[in-house]
Amino acid sequence: MRIFKKPLQGAPKKKKDMPEGLWKKCNGCSQSLFHKTLEENGNVCPKCNYHFPLTSLERIKMLADDGSFNEIYKDMSSLDPLEFIGSKSYPDKLAEEQKETGLTDAVLVGDAVIEGKPCVLAVTDYRFMMGSMGSVLGEKVTRAIERGIEKKLPVVIVSTSGGGARMQEGMLSLMQMAKTSGALERLKEAGLPFISVLAHPTMGGVMASFAGLGDITIAEPGALIGFAGPRVIKQTIKQDLPKGFQTSEFNLTHGMIDMVVERKDLKATVAKLIGYLV
Repeated sequence: MRIFKKPLQGAPKKKKDMPEGLWKKCNGCSQSLFHKTLEENGNVCPKCNYHFPLTSLERIKMLADDGSFNEIYKDMSSLDPLEFIGSKSYPDKLAEEQKETGLTDAVLVGDAVIEGKPCVLAVTDYRFMMGSMGSVLGEKVTRAIERGIEKKLPVVIVSTSGGGARMQEGMLSLMQMAKTSGALERLKEAGLPFISVLAHPTMGGVMASFAGLGDITIAEPGALIGFAGPRVIKQTIKQDLPKGFQTSEFNLTHGMIDMVVERKDLKATVAKLIGYLV
């Protein structure tokens, strides 16, 4: 007589090991997306068209012709003018952000070529203190604009900054709004165009200064664009906000931006606009 030992009913089956980093959850539709497929689609969800945030280097690779971007003003880093005291010192916070991102601050600036058309390109990076505007970001953006004037080139700035002005720098942070805006006025007087590209999120002092002053202002689909966030506004005015408030599409409908452009079409659109305006 042969006796077979049966497994216990309901005993958990051993799961196969799944390598990490293969899948990414979409913030728009909550679907799990194969990482390689997502990258091949420009980090845009193929199911719901949610545009994932990109780093400054990813943006530059997407926009600039291969090998054309030449970074300038590389080594600028913020000081600690207020000797700000928080959970950690401002220099320690900066050092931590620099180590994590590989950036010296929240913007990269350089000369670039977009589909054969030369320009000065600046791209903010949400990873570095939420892309907040400090003295270095404002100075580098201002110098990019002044370089456009000097070289007689159009200026393209891509904004993905949700952190507003940097409180650790106080008034030195706030004054960057006026400084960058003044530089753009001089660019306009020189007859040179400024194309502003807004990605999710573009908020606070960045939107209230240079990001909102484009001769042509382009936004990616579904980006949050405004000054204060919708929750802050709702709590302040004690009223429900319209559906889609502060999205790219809402801003387009209300005349705050000029066009909403899919990421896959952004490079060609910017190049075409430079051709029209220069």
